[in-house]
Amino acid sequence: MVKEGIKLSPFKLINQNGEIIRFPNKKVSILFFYPKANTPGCTKEVVEFESNLKKIKKLNACVYGVSKDSIKRQKNFSDKFNISLDLLSDENNDISEKFGVWVKKSMYGRTFFGIERSTFVLGKNMKILKEWRKVKVRDHVLEVMSFLKSI
Repeated sequence: MVKEGIKLSPFKLINQNGEIIRFPNKKVSILFFYPKANTPGCTKEVVEFESNLKKIKKLNACVYGVSKDSIKRQKNFSDKFNISLDLLSDENNDISEKFGVWVKKSMYGRTFFGIERSTFVLGKNMKILKEWRKVKVRDHVLEVMSFLKSI
């Protein structure tokens, strides 16, 4: 599992438009992992990042949502809510496991594996500058932007 200060190896994922997104890139990257497209909490989180996208870009950062959803499901989700930020598909859980966000969960007495809502800020050199785990959606984007202003 990764943690703040660790430098990651390069990786790539595919966005909702079928385009390959490679890391590292030329800017600071925000990767927010969310459990499932089109669910209430995840929709709120993605829409919050989308509505603050211009402000985040002014802070010289890029933002990417990551889930296990297929490219097609990510595309339907982005179209439905007019999302322009990249929603990345990690269907094989390779990156989710690397980041330690693919975890055992429990709901209504049932145990299963899923993505734990988490956010990471990666520097241009792939070093993890900040991490938030078990994220609560409310005001989280403001917290991320506050951190960006401090670096």
